[in-house]
Amino acid sequence: MTEPLIAASSRGAADGPVIPVHALYEDEVAAFLEARPSFVRGFAKLSDFSGKAGQVVVAPTPEGALDRVLFGLGQRVAKGGRADAMAFRALPAKLPAGDYRLHATPEGLDAAQIALAFALGTYRFDRFKARGAEGARRLVAAEGVDLSEVQAIAHACALARDMVNSPANAMGPRQIETIAREIAEQFGGTLSVVTGDDLLTEGYPAVHAVGRAAVLERAPRMLEISWGDEAHPRLALIGKGVVFDTGGLDIKPSAGMRLMKKDMGGAAHALALARMVMAAGLKVRLSVLVPVVENAIAGDAMRPGDVLDTRAGLTVEVGNTDAEGRLILADALTRAAELSPVLTIDLATLTGAARVALGPQVIPFYTPDDALAGQIEAGARAAADPVWRMPLWDGYREALESDVADLKNDPDGWAQAGSVTAALFLQRFAPTTGSWVHFDIFAWNPKGAPGRPSGAEAQVIRGLYAMLKSRFA
Repeated sequence: MTEPLIAASSRGAADGPVIPVHALYEDEVAAFLEARPSFVRGFAKLSDFSGKAGQVVVAPTPEGALDRVLFGLGQRVAKGGRADAMAFRALPAKLPAGDYRLHATPEGLDAAQIALAFALGTYRFDRFKARGAEGARRLVAAEGVDLSEVQAIAHACALARDMVNSPANAMGPRQIETIAREIAEQFGGTLSVVTGDDLLTEGYPAVHAVGRAAVLERAPRMLEISWGDEAHPRLALIGKGVVFDTGGLDIKPSAGMRLMKKDMGGAAHALALARMVMAAGLKVRLSVLVPVVENAIAGDAMRPGDVLDTRAGLTVEVGNTDAEGRLILADALTRAAELSPVLTIDLATLTGAARVALGPQVIPFYTPDDALAGQIEAGARAAADPVWRMPLWDGYREALESDVADLKNDPDGWAQAGSVTAALFLQRFAPTTGSWVHFDIFAWNPKGAPGRPSGAEAQVIRGLYAMLKSRFA
């Protein structure tokens, strides 16, 4: 995993040179260059530097050494708007190896968010590549930045991205269990695990049904981390952990199966968010519930038309074996309800319909709690972590009705709104004490950009951490 590359402001001169970075809005460029030596002015002119967003000029001294960096911020945000510190994610990819320091924090931006953005931008996934001798790019954080918090958030995001980027043969149920155990032990929590046929005796029949076709080494399991003071309010985090999704007997085409290593993205994000919560010592009694399965094909795989039991006592007709994520989440949500949390958050790479609605970068969320929705949106804005509230539309509930069971996992086609109906299905099992919210995440960058390489992306958890910190610090 790529370590977050941020240094303390107390870094000494003996550690080597630190290159100044001048982050400039377009309307600042002329005055800035006027005050610089002619060589710097000439080099900026030669590079056509005007301060446009994302422009970078690595300016040398007349002797050819690295002197300073100019970084364009574009036009100023209109009065009342909010500048985006996440623009600094693009900077590391455009710099030579070395240590850097912002000459000044730009107006309207937060120094801690800049440090976090730079750390996020240093991420690369090279686990399966022969590693060269490429040097690191490191930002020396501004005075007053809580370096431990920035590093904890960046580390958690890198963990989620590493988990999602890893191929299914290297990130199976056992590996996710190991990561959950390491997180729990690092912060003084405990992990309980129910595996294989024990899922039936312990009351997780839907998790068992989805994962039973996998080989023994990749047997389904239910992970539960417990952490924090029992006197504090209960927070439940739930993550969908389908380590690979063939679609089951309703098998996906090859194109649809190609990225299904990322179908455990909800589990990765739940564990990463839990790590942030624990590292910050938030005043919660934390329960992390992660059902982990492989939706495989074998003689005992669940079939279209099967009727499954669930922990809640409701029966579900399987109309499509490729709508398996909501089945395992049903058991996890029921377990959460038994713990009487004040807040339950579930995260899942659940539907392609969510991408049709909002694309890969904006993440839909569903909650009946207007106050919670406002808090989530405020946290998302503060962290530049985009989300969009979607409706739990009552008119589509009947699309989940079954002739032979309490409900079915694939809605009638007339309803069309696949992400909405998936959320309505989950709501049937969600805790009714406290608040509940569901995120239909993508966890992937289909198009690469500096600081945002194609591949796994950590989504919504920075905004959720900001929201949780405001409530439970």
